[in-house]
Amino acid sequence: MKKICVLFFFTCIVAPAQTEDEQQIKRIYETALTQGSAYNWLKHLSNQIGGRLSGSVQAQQAVDFTKTQLDMLGLDRVWLQPVMVPKWVRGTPEFAYIETTPGITTNVPICALGGSVATPLGGLKANVVEVKSLEDLKVFGEERIKGKIVFFNRPMDPKLIDTFESYSGSVDQRNNGAEEAAKYGAVGVIVRSMTLRLDDFPHTGAMSYGETALENRIPAAAISTNGAELLSTTLKLNPNIKFYFKQNCRQEEDVESFNVIGEITGASHPDEIILVGGHLDSWDLGDGSHDDGAGCVQSMEVLRLLKVTGYKPKRTIRTVLFMNEENGLHGGNKYKETAQEKNENHIFALESDSGGFSPRGFSFESSDANLRQAQSWAPLFKPYLIHFFELGYSGADIRPLNNGETVMAGLRPDSQRYFDHHHAENDTFEHVNKRELELGAAAMTSLVYLFDKYGTVD
Repeated sequence: MKKICVLFFFTCIVAPAQTEDEQQIKRIYETALTQGSAYNWLKHLSNQIGGRLSGSVQAQQAVDFTKTQLDMLGLDRVWLQPVMVPKWVRGTPEFAYIETTPGITTNVPICALGGSVATPLGGLKANVVEVKSLEDLKVFGEERIKGKIVFFNRPMDPKLIDTFESYSGSVDQRNNGAEEAAKYGAVGVIVRSMTLRLDDFPHTGAMSYGETALENRIPAAAISTNGAELLSTTLKLNPNIKFYFKQNCRQEEDVESFNVIGEITGASHPDEIILVGGHLDSWDLGDGSHDDGAGCVQSMEVLRLLKVTGYKPKRTIRTVLFMNEENGLHGGNKYKETAQEKNENHIFALESDSGGFSPRGFSFESSDANLRQAQSWAPLFKPYLIHFFELGYSGADIRPLNNGETVMAGLRPDSQRYFDHHHAENDTFEHVNKRELELGAAAMTSLVYLFDKYGTVD
């Protein structure tokens, strides 16, 4: 009889708490899906401003727009955090062709990689050597590489279900290909675009010359996957073909930009900060809707949904729209530097930088105890088809905050379509589904609500 009473007593205490959480999360989802603002914010960012390359006029317009929108939410505080960012300019559109014999050419789509130097004014034409990896450069050696254009043609692995894992396994050729190829006397680098889809869109992205002296840097460009297939096939038929490309990009002096920050001050633990964010800058080929306009408007929407649903946070909830994730991470590093100077205590940080697709869950960088706590909330998310609560990568901009104590998390949308658009001309507003974007914002808000209510585990 005593066991029955204890069980009944326990149920009476626990059930209301569960019901309260279920009701609040339901309010969050219903509000996001019927009264959401994220989609309209993104529409303006994408269609009225466009691509937001660090240091550009469009990046500053995005800063002004998002700060204005946060001001209109009636938050406790909204401010701009100055940060110096690199300014790389693409210049006039790139041009390239395959020359099978003198005068016989086939145009192929390319784009300069972010941070690349320009070709000579008249362009660059040379024979081509195809490699699959950085290690292949050592095998080929200077004898076969000097004076040629190195063509890195290792596709993303289609067998991997997690496309981010596939991306990670291929992106070294984009990041470091020019630096390494120059050591063997290459005059230029062409890299297969980082996408699983065969199409005519070249995908840009950051690259590094490392410690290579300025005068020894060689131009680097991405070629579309269809172009890469054509170039590879043509090389097999005729190894003596030549490749021509022309690009006019340049690196200018660093300029001042801003992280955009807004917060609701916590009622009982204001010194404990919960951060949610995305990066406001994008590449310039498309309008950056998925990467990462979606993450920015979702992060703004977290604050709005908490206010609209009447929830009063215990802890300070802060949205940060970081500048310069794509080609420097200066915004994330500046935020961390300032947080350290102020001795701020961030207990939880959540980033959305994987596109505005259907949310599947969250990946965590945390202690086992905090992961178990997050996993204990899984039943609350089950009605919304959120099921993934696992250890994994959080996000580039919040990563500097990872001190071993702060719980780090990343929104994990379905990844299958992300790299169809990533860093390419077709990363545009028309490819964002309103409902999927709103579901992601609701999932993020719900997780922030739970960490605010229950805190983290010591």
